[in-house]
Amino acid sequence: MKNPALDQLKIEQPPATLREIVQEKMRDAIISGLFSPGERLVERPLCDQLGVSRTVIRETIRYLEAEGLVEILPNRGPIVAPLSWEDARQIYEIRRMLETAAAMECASAGSKALHADLQAALEALKQAFGQTGPDVVPEVPGALFRASTRFYQVMFEAAGHHIAWEVVNRLNGRISRLRAMTLSAAEREKPGLHHMQTICDAIVAADPEAARRAVAAHLDDAAAVAKRLLSADVPE
Repeated sequence: MKNPALDQLKIEQPPATLREIVQEKMRDAIISGLFSPGERLVERPLCDQLGVSRTVIRETIRYLEAEGLVEILPNRGPIVAPLSWEDARQIYEIRRMLETAAAMECASAGSKALHADLQAALEALKQAFGQTGPDVVPEVPGALFRASTRFYQVMFEAAGHHIAWEVVNRLNGRISRLRAMTLSAAEREKPGLHHMQTICDAIVAADPEAARRAVAAHLDDAAAVAKRLLSADVPE
């Protein structure tokens, strides 16, 4: 017979493996710009810096390649994948289609539980900025990556758009690189966190059209900044 008192022993979230820890650290380093686009990722220095084996580094590089953060070049090996405006433009177009649909569905069929989950995710996103104000530059790219991902995960899953969320997940590494560039950029019409608050408010207000406009405004603003920044990197 099951002893209910033993339920407290259950592990709700298994501890991260060494490989997962290394993947997270490498991903954060690329997203934050610690490794520059086009920079070679040489195994031996990475082994020394991270204190792990070549096998772990190779597995991590393969994983980050699948995320689109690393590119393997013939006769040169792995490099941090460059990010062009054309790549970014396509990513924003895909996001617009998928995120507007998910936000509108959430606003139409939302529940109190969803609203609570979404507001909790937004609060975590604010905390990733270091405080709850909308004009603060995030100090922890990894925390920002995870908090942003969680906000959208709540939205997509509540909408029942599981296949769309799988598509977004495959792009999440590159999406996060763009977020790191644009979310708090001074050139933005409104701070990125302001847009996220507006999206949340529209969903909680059960206003699908307002949710669609909020997502579109967010992506338009971010895309305009990304275009300026990425076009500036292209030689004349």
